[in-house]
Amino acid sequence: MMNLTLPQQRERYLASGDDRELPIIDAHMHLWDPRQNYHPWLCDEPMIPFRYGDYAAIRRPFLPHHYRALTGEHKVYGVVYMEAEWDPRDPLGEIAWLHHLAEETRWPNAVIGQAWLDREDIDHLLAQLSSSPLVRGVRHKPAALPRADYYPGHQLKGSMNCPIWQQGYQKLAQHHLLFELQTPWWHLPDAASLLTRFPDVKMVINHAGLPGDRDPQTLAGWHDALRQLAAIPDVTIKISGLGLPSRSWCIEDNQQLIRQTIELFGPERCMFASNFPVDSLVTRLDALFDALKAITADYSPPDRLKMFCDNAARIYRLDTKL
Repeated sequence: MMNLTLPQQRERYLASGDDRELPIIDAHMHLWDPRQNYHPWLCDEPMIPFRYGDYAAIRRPFLPHHYRALTGEHKVYGVVYMEAEWDPRDPLGEIAWLHHLAEETRWPNAVIGQAWLDREDIDHLLAQLSSSPLVRGVRHKPAALPRADYYPGHQLKGSMNCPIWQQGYQKLAQHHLLFELQTPWWHLPDAASLLTRFPDVKMVINHAGLPGDRDPQTLAGWHDALRQLAAIPDVTIKISGLGLPSRSWCIEDNQQLIRQTIELFGPERCMFASNFPVDSLVTRLDALFDALKAITADYSPPDRLKMFCDNAARIYRLDTKL
């Protein structure tokens, strides 16, 4: 329990500029209990191919008290739950479980639900999701091509270019739900086209557009794709999920691309997030927040407050009484 309210903590940080006083709202994290609930990727054998490699260590419960125990001295005031690939046959079961969790623990403070946009009952599902006081949007990872096979104008079934998928996507606006996009960086031009065609749907890019490896040619392509998206004013982005397989998260690997993302979108459209417990495979939670603070040490206190706290509070409409 924090000694100060979030507004009070904000003022204390702005007055002091002390990193230790910077309030945090984690804009992208997960909670789960595979003992009680079915997440295919966490419960089934064999394990799926995963971008961080072996993920056996996270196939166990991760609940609010587990997260809080990892924060160290950081002042985490709230968390935004990201759908965790719960049983796709029962996306509303995930929301019911989270409501129960929030009543018991006060977390999560906002939820991004699962909604496969090309499912036949998408109208009904979006209506049910939007009726939840916690739900702010949905995520559906669109189908993607391997990098070598990608070409503009493809019509891959289940992708952002798929007409049936687009029919579901455009319905989000009428339900006042934003869309969280997780896709490989070479598919970001599809997202730019989608935003131009359906400007009423608000989009949040997950994991800095998934730059992947740190090969200079890869990063050049990622930067160019991200630049196209950044030119669209309403797009926001979460800086998270930047680990590399079989390698600990470090400033040397990530400082340049984090600062480039901020330069492209500006502090007013960037949010820092942990992606825990997934990123516990590559770092500690307190060490991650330490690193993000170090990387942004030369930004002004108001700009840092936007990226660590205020943007998430605004975008996900969090209760100001936190």
